[in-house]
Amino acid sequence: MSDDEGGGEDYLFKVVIIGDSAVGKSNLLSRYAGNEFNPHSKATIGVEFQTQSLEIDGKEVKAQIWDTAGQERFRAVTSAYYRGAVGALIVYDISRRTTFDSVGRWLDELKTHANTTMARMLVGNKCDLETIREVSVEEGKSLAEEQELFFMETSALDSTNVDKAFEIVIREIYNNVSRKALSSDTCKSELSINRISLTKSETDGSKQTGSFSCCSR
Repeated sequence: MSDDEGGGEDYLFKVVIIGDSAVGKSNLLSRYAGNEFNPHSKATIGVEFQTQSLEIDGKEVKAQIWDTAGQERFRAVTSAYYRGAVGALIVYDISRRTTFDSVGRWLDELKTHANTTMARMLVGNKCDLETIREVSVEEGKSLAEEQELFFMETSALDSTNVDKAFEIVIREIYNNVSRKALSSDTCKSELSINRISLTKSETDGSKQTGSFSCCSR
């Protein structure tokens, strides 16, 4: 597969942002994708997405980031949008403990609807509201360690750690894909030495080509 097949990017990853309503998901995305912040942003209805590109190891990586509505009445609609996601940011508001208590439910949704190997980060948003904090940094870290998640506190208002949070998730996705590609190096080597073996078993051939078709070479 050539690097310019199917568009300019070498990789396209789908990332979802989930969490209760009004934790700042939309503003995290708008701050990352366009360096914008709207203090009067309305609740997201359904699903919206934006794309952002970055370069990793000389490859162009494009992240398609989906902002899912947090209200209960939209959850049945948005569950379909987990399909194909390889990364997730689970967001809570450090000034509202109820949003932190909901993290377990959102993690259960990920387990139900998404790939179990996806890159996941727990994000404590609105860290600028330190004076009315209800969830400590230690609590966030503890939950993240327990659930094997990355963890970071952010502020969409003043940009604290926003770029860093998204880029850690995107880089982890890239690393996961790269590890899968490396694990098939032996297979690739055998294919290049003896391509005739592919014609002997149609089933084997389809499995081998599929194992690394996600990567541009």
